[in-house]
Amino acid sequence: MVRVAVQSIVKNALRTLLTMLGIIIGVGAVIIMVAVGAGAQAQIERQVQGLGTNMLVITAGAAQAGGVSQGAQTFNRLTVADVEALDNQGTLLAAVSPVIVTRLQVVGGAGNWRTIINGVDTDYVQIRDWGVESGVFFDEADVRGMRKSAVLGATVAANLFPNGDAVGQQLRIRDVPFTIIGVLAAKGQTAEGTDQDDAVFAPHTTVQTRLSGRTFIAQILASTFNPQDVAAAQLEVSAIMRDAHGLAPNEPDDFQVRNQAELAQAAQGTTQVMTLLLAAIASISLLVGGIGIMNIMLVSVTERTREIGLRLALGARGSDVRTQFLIESVVMSVAGGLLGVALGYSGSAIVAGVTGWSTLISPPTVMMALGFAGAVGVFFGFYPATRAARLDPIEALRYE
Repeated sequence: MVRVAVQSIVKNALRTLLTMLGIIIGVGAVIIMVAVGAGAQAQIERQVQGLGTNMLVITAGAAQAGGVSQGAQTFNRLTVADVEALDNQGTLLAAVSPVIVTRLQVVGGAGNWRTIINGVDTDYVQIRDWGVESGVFFDEADVRGMRKSAVLGATVAANLFPNGDAVGQQLRIRDVPFTIIGVLAAKGQTAEGTDQDDAVFAPHTTVQTRLSGRTFIAQILASTFNPQDVAAAQLEVSAIMRDAHGLAPNEPDDFQVRNQAELAQAAQGTTQVMTLLLAAIASISLLVGGIGIMNIMLVSVTERTREIGLRLALGARGSDVRTQFLIESVVMSVAGGLLGVALGYSGSAIVAGVTGWSTLISPPTVMMALGFAGAVGVFFGFYPATRAARLDPIEALRYE
């Protein structure tokens, strides 16, 4: 029966190809959309890993005005004293660093560049798992002595010192001269698209006294000894911070403690919803393709009425006729699905090449798309096949 079905399909090759077009486009679109979504999720995972291993982020809490919350990070009570309390009392923390952030114009080398100035401690590179490409990162003596030592991110170094001779050069930040002692390895973008390498790092004591002038700090970063300690460390950090801020048991936290797993889950949850939405939209093409197959199969039943009548008159059962037409429908759907898979692979490669997005095609996605295409063939081919099986042999033989 399969051979007869294939012969019938090949006999009208152009019509068959046009019929399969909806399936081809539908399967290809589903694969491309899911590949883009899966690639985005994988990229988010890499970016979150790039932020640092086992990292905790402590940020300011929300202010209250008239009993109404003003939103996250509107009430900042984070200080260097909090960092010292965490460093001294934390039993699960491997490293702690304040982060004092200010955006300023820096001048040096080939010109000037507006960038983020991060005042951090020596543990910062350990927390962020960030390597030094050339030179060194500042040490405790630099922090205690409030030395004007600077370490450049790769983007700043590339723009101000394109010849790669940044280490040892002078950099001026708000008329304060700094000596460049190192350049960090390229880190890339965050999940939000922020360039992590577009930054300058200096001892937090220097930034706070010479550049920022603020008592409170933007955030505190900490890391645990191993991933299993993250949940327990969050509780420990909360307890230490509440004690440091003198909060009563009935008072809410005036800070927030988050870990990278939470950030990753939030980002991936959004990506998954978008992927499912795009795949659902693309699946409409499969339904349209199924309707096209049903229409062509109905036309085929009409065209082959005498052939069907002859088969039935020679002893073929109605179930045999139904099976033959179902096989033709499924063969067209699966063949269209295979061509759609090829379209999906090539389309994903084109999307990745043109946009620079990361795409990822998994075997389960391909099998799901092919299975759905086959199911469309069975669903939309069943009615024409049943109609053919119910033809009266005598009336079918008389059909002109």
